[in-house]
Amino acid sequence: MKDPNNTSEEKVTAPAFYFNRRAFIRAGILAASAVATGEIYRHLNPVAKGKVNTSMIAGIAKPEATTPGAVGFRVSEPRTSLEDITHYNNFQEFSSDKERVAPASANFQTQGWQVSVEGLVKNPRVFALDDLLKISPPEERIYRMRCVEAWSMVIPWVGFSLSKLLDLVQPLGGAKFVAFETLMDPTRMPGQRRDVLSWPYVEGLRLDEALHPLTILASGIYGRALPPQDGAPIRLVVPWKYGFKGIKSIVKIKLVAAQPRTTWSEYAPHEYGFYANVNPHVDHPRWSQATEQRIGESGQRPTLMFNGYEAQVGQLYAGLDLRKSF
Repeated sequence: MKDPNNTSEEKVTAPAFYFNRRAFIRAGILAASAVATGEIYRHLNPVAKGKVNTSMIAGIAKPEATTPGAVGFRVSEPRTSLEDITHYNNFQEFSSDKERVAPASANFQTQGWQVSVEGLVKNPRVFALDDLLKISPPEERIYRMRCVEAWSMVIPWVGFSLSKLLDLVQPLGGAKFVAFETLMDPTRMPGQRRDVLSWPYVEGLRLDEALHPLTILASGIYGRALPPQDGAPIRLVVPWKYGFKGIKSIVKIKLVAAQPRTTWSEYAPHEYGFYANVNPHVDHPRWSQATEQRIGESGQRPTLMFNGYEAQVGQLYAGLDLRKSF
């Protein structure tokens, strides 16, 4: 059987679709079956295109499948186009409308950005962005991204394993979880003036999930610095979990003893669990998760357990009932 995580030559997919996030949150228009979901997608408009005005990142390493510990770093599927990745975005801090996120965030400024790493660590520290990015050379990681809304992409991220930052600050024995927080600044993120969610956006992982080599802090896509709509200047990427776990524009990382609250599981705990592992056998209450719409493709494709990373991460959940701890 072909390994789904082997490397391959770059392929680029075509433009895709528009989806209204506010309707998703407030009206629940997504249907509970793959057939109905497909009907919705066929009636959506193409995303608007635009240039990505971010600088190229120098010295990017491209680990191959033969690199020790790099299994799963570069999947063998066609990559989603840069245009779609940068113009089909969920980022409530700017807009509830995917089509509006890119223009609404166009003037977002990240000068002087800092990330505080604190809590149960031996070496708490506030990192200037440049110092944070110097922790490890940038690597290209070509990951599947599966949204809880039942659409997906394949994205060539640039970043480094979160474990390298955590090794630097040295978690204490009592640390069991890692909590993350997005910038809170309604003047720069106008979506925070609305009551769609409780601000600032927060997310969390178990410590062993955070230390897994597939979990990265990303600062770029397609060899370029992250644009604002994709989470500039630094974001989390956990490829075996639904996309909402990938918190954007991070300003705080805190190691804690107890499971932290997270924005979506607090908003609707019966719909968005803390773990949020991609699982085709556990449906969202309003739609099936058995299939997905790959942006740039027609029709549905089967959703893979742990988004195709079961061989790499399945052991993290041995003995855990994935239907109850969803």
